[in-house]
Amino acid sequence: MSALNTYILRIADDSLILGQRLSELCGHGPAIEEDIALTNVALDLIGQATSLYEYAAEIQNGGKTSDDLAFLRLEHQYLNTLLVEQPNGDFGMTIVRQWLFDTFRLPFYEALQQSKDAQIAGIAEKALKETRYHWRHSSEWVIRLGDGTEESHYRVQEALNFLYKYVDELFYMDDIDKEMIEKGIGVDLESLRPAFNERLKHVLEASTLSMPAYEWKLKGGRVGRHTEHLGHILTELQYMQRAYPNLQW
Repeated sequence: MSALNTYILRIADDSLILGQRLSELCGHGPAIEEDIALTNVALDLIGQATSLYEYAAEIQNGGKTSDDLAFLRLEHQYLNTLLVEQPNGDFGMTIVRQWLFDTFRLPFYEALQQSKDAQIAGIAEKALKETRYHWRHSSEWVIRLGDGTEESHYRVQEALNFLYKYVDELFYMDDIDKEMIEKGIGVDLESLRPAFNERLKHVLEASTLSMPAYEWKLKGGRVGRHTEHLGHILTELQYMQRAYPNLQW
C-alpha cells in the first residue's frame, strides 16, 4: 500500500468509526434537538469518510470500491485512533470524546486545505465547514455541562480524565507522514499543537474543568493495534456486506 493511500485511510477511518459510534445514539439522545444534532454530525463524518474512501479506491487501482474499504477490511487493517472507537458511555462521555476530536480536526482541516493534492485539499475544504459547526456544538456542551450542576460537572470531568490518555495519538506521525509532508501533501501534526492547546484551554476555563494531571498516553490504532471495542463496532458495521456480498442500495 502506498504512503498516500495509508495517509488517506487514516483520516477516513477516524471519520467512519466515530460516525458509526454516533449513529448508535440515533433515537437515544437526551432531547430531540440533540438527537438530531448528533445524527447530523454522524452523517457529516460518514460523508467525509465516503469521499476519502472513494479517492483511496481510485489511487489503489486494484478493483476495490469505497464500500470494500469501508466494510470489508479486517480489524487490524483499520487505522483509526483509539479515541474514536471508545464507547459512547453517558452523554458527558460522548460530548467530551467529540470535543477532543473536533478540537484536533479543526486546525487539521485548516492546514490540509493547503495540500498540493487537489483532491485532498478539496475534501478538506468541504469538511472544514462541517467541522467548525461540530466544534462549536461540542464546545458549547462541554461548557454548559462543566459549568452546570455538581452532577454534570462531575460526569464531564470524569469523562475527560478517562479519555485524555488517547489524545496524544491524534498527533502521531511516522515515516508515512514525513513523506507526505515532504511532498507537500500532508500536515505536520506537531505544528497543530499550539492551536489545539489554545482551544482546549479556552473551553476548560469557561467550563471550570481541570486538565488531567497524569502523563499516561495510549496509542496503537494508527498502525492497526486496537482496543477490544473496534471488533464489536465492525460486527455491526460490516454485517450487511458480510451477510449479503456486493449488496447495493
